[in-house]
Amino acid sequence: MNHRTYPDAGSDLGVRAAWLYYVEELTQAEIARALRLSRAKVIRLLAAARETGVVRIQLDARGTAQMALEQRLVRELGLAEAIVTPVATSEAAVAAVVGHAAGTYLSAQVRDGMAIGIGWGSTLHASLKAIRDRPLASLAVVSLLGGMTHSRAINPSAVARRVADAFGAECYQLTAPLFVSGPTTRAALWKEPGLSELLGRARTVDLAMVSVGDVREDATLFREGLLPRSAVRGLAAAGAVGDVLCHFIDADGRVVEHPVNARVVAVAPADLRRVPKVVVAAGGRRKAPAIRAALKATRARVLITEEGAATALLAAQA
Repeated sequence: MNHRTYPDAGSDLGVRAAWLYYVEELTQAEIARALRLSRAKVIRLLAAARETGVVRIQLDARGTAQMALEQRLVRELGLAEAIVTPVATSEAAVAAVVGHAAGTYLSAQVRDGMAIGIGWGSTLHASLKAIRDRPLASLAVVSLLGGMTHSRAINPSAVARRVADAFGAECYQLTAPLFVSGPTTRAALWKEPGLSELLGRARTVDLAMVSVGDVREDATLFREGLLPRSAVRGLAAAGAVGDVLCHFIDADGRVVEHPVNARVVAVAPADLRRVPKVVVAAGGRRKAPAIRAALKATRARVLITEEGAATALLAAQA
């Protein structure tokens, strides 16, 4: 999560600027004249409106190329549903593009009385901007991972909390560190009544949405300092192609034998196999092997991705 603050974002001035720009379609220069502000101030107000969620843009339309890829993914990967966005302009923009589609999808899926499980990562963090706030009765949100004692940007517990806030839902948090010292500590934590109860809830959600990481030093787990970059080589040597819910898995979706996997406090990918609808949201051509592995690990039948990853997935299938 970005730590900047925007005191004007939700103010009357910020809202007015957003209304003039997005609804009345005035230019930034016209807004500056109308509000008697500098153009630089208008640009800051509009950026703040997007960043804080005052303005949320929803795009549901997809082109024929994306729809053709969706049909092929469903057919060739045995999915129930696939959503493919246009290719991102850069690798850095992939999370924002796929996250937007994921937030839009989640908003359309949730209903009164449901329980939903939420993973984490850059993509799901980006999805928060596209989720439409609307209160629902008896909705429960379950965080599928432990938290971070020190977070610079993205905290698993914060993603679930913000999804719950958007729908006025109860939020069940996995109140333990995401990584602990070893398997003995982890086993003891899972025996705690509260955490054991949460695991039971996670296994019985109606829908679970997770993202996927790959085994590279700039992946979220390593970039955010949860794991040392030095672990990348050992994980790759153990056969890991990526992670889902911070469990590192091989190309067949099996959790690999590595000390990191014995330290993670999170719902296991196999636990999601009993969930009626599992959604994997991830993109980027380089992540195609990890996405394929995550689909196998969780038996997810809904995939939200972008053209680059979709094309690579289908090429590997041929």
